[in-house]
Amino acid sequence: MPYSDTFKDHLANPRNAGELSDANSVAEETNPVCGDRLRLSLRIRDGRIEAARFLAYGCPPTLVCGSVLAEMIEGMTTDEAIKLTRHQIVETLGGLSPQKRHAAALAIETLRKAIANRSDESV
Repeated sequence: MPYSDTFKDHLANPRNAGELSDANSVAEETNPVCGDRLRLSLRIRDGRIEAARFLAYGCPPTLVCGSVLAEMIEGMTTDEAIKLTRHQIVETLGGLSPQKRHAAALAIETLRKAIANRSDESV
């Protein structure tokens, strides 16, 4: 399955890459099979994700899924974000081959852990 134009654009121009200095929630997850890692930093205030940044280590789909996720969740409430699925990430990307969908699963796992890890929301 060839990569979509959306995939290629996020790969060439990742959105929200890097650290978030004033994050009040951070999570990092690793895929135990391939070793890909995704780190997600969030600034959450009043139940809403004001800012999201990611760092990805691994295959291009992991980087792209981190980029898409960080872009999607900014402005969402944590209740909305927690309901996101890997299927929604794959759809937003215009599809991923079955062998690469682990990257979307890693993004969702990292998001859920980050939301669960949030500290004082007044930060």
